[in-house]
Amino acid sequence: MVCGITNRTYTYHQLYKFSRRFAAKLRTQFDIREEDVTCIMMSNNPEYAVATLGSLEAGATVTTINPIYTVHEVQRQLILSCPKIIIGMPETIEVLKEACKLAKLNIPIITVTNTEALPTGTISFHELINDEHVDTSVLQRVSKGIDRIALLPHSSGTTGLPKAVELVHRTLVANFAQQDGEGFKYCQSATESSQESLLAVLPFYHLYGLGSDVDFLQIYGLTEVSPLATTAPLGSKNYATVGVALPNTKLRIVNSKDESLGPNESDVDFLQIYGLTEVSPLATTVPLGSKNYATVGVALPNTKLRIVNSKDESLGPNEVGELLIKGPQVMKGYKDNPEATKAVITEDGWFRSGDLASIDQDGVVTICDRIKELIKVKGFQVAPAELESVLKEHSDVLDVAVIGVPDSKMGEVPKAFVVVKEGKSINSNDLKQFVEERVAAYKRLSDVTFVDSLPRNPSGKILRRVLKEKYT
Repeated sequence: MVCGITNRTYTYHQLYKFSRRFAAKLRTQFDIREEDVTCIMMSNNPEYAVATLGSLEAGATVTTINPIYTVHEVQRQLILSCPKIIIGMPETIEVLKEACKLAKLNIPIITVTNTEALPTGTISFHELINDEHVDTSVLQRVSKGIDRIALLPHSSGTTGLPKAVELVHRTLVANFAQQDGEGFKYCQSATESSQESLLAVLPFYHLYGLGSDVDFLQIYGLTEVSPLATTAPLGSKNYATVGVALPNTKLRIVNSKDESLGPNESDVDFLQIYGLTEVSPLATTVPLGSKNYATVGVALPNTKLRIVNSKDESLGPNEVGELLIKGPQVMKGYKDNPEATKAVITEDGWFRSGDLASIDQDGVVTICDRIKELIKVKGFQVAPAELESVLKEHSDVLDVAVIGVPDSKMGEVPKAFVVVKEGKSINSNDLKQFVEERVAAYKRLSDVTFVDSLPRNPSGKILRRVLKEKYT
């Protein structure tokens, strides 16, 4: 682990040693036992891996919180997960303290800080992991059943409030192994003479960010660089050979005027993968070298996919319907929410993704849209993502979101919110004509509003409901 700002590092031996010390301290000093929950609320830093792996080694379940959340958001997540201890950083401590008061939780708060200044009423993380005399033999008594809950992330809540997702050790290990299958891996394991580097752009509180922290780092022996103090070229010798980012981050990379992608840009693969928190998190992936940017690839090994209509009847190749997923990586369920669990997992184990998709005759998946975000124009269904894809083809458009707005004649009509590239200008009529030339009449835009940025949730998904609340 390398901190891109301070350059402090942890070797694999140190990661092993410090995480075991932390685990032993959790057991002996804080009475953490199997299935107790530890909560982490930090931005990306090397200690995140120590805290995560140490908690798991102690037999605990790990839940994570976005470090920029407000007191109200943190309080709700604390109530959902019921942690027994919290690991934070100086920037998050006051919010954590207030949230604990509101949630009526009186629990220890551990602070990760590299300075001598320690927030009042908190415990030093570094003092715990630097104790050379802690008795790690207590870890031999930890029960490590594969069906115990390991991680308790929260769903992104695109169409509602977040839910606590129960992921057991078995499902996480299964998904790691699936990604390691022949033809699916994106990097080479370390040898005595070579070691790849992972650019840790995704936040560690996000499941895929945490997965890359534990998965890529552990399985392949990578160096992980995070957080970043500079936008050095991807692929340069001082930075990463592999990077995982959100779609809007990718857009800004390829549209950047100032930075090169690396020594040879033609050697950089942009691959679109697909998954959800509820599937640990990956369901599909694209092989290296693919230039089919419109798809998300094929199912991971031991994963089954179905496309169904509103009656749960299976559809054929290239037909659009809801994507259902079945495999060892599917979550156990939503914590303390059997109704929500039953709504998304069928009796025979299929997970309802809530995404509209199609699968061609070769098993290649194309994601079309979220079901609940469809725009209904005179009975026709219009997918916002389709119109967004068309608008992104315009050379002056950087980012875009489309929503349905009420209309007395049509029921609903599509409205676009557009972020224009720096230094460019375009008017709404030109954009509407651009779309009109490329879609059926009922899909045409009714209006275009230009904005500086689009509202997104922590996972990078467009919050169309926020646009609706603000503009309709």
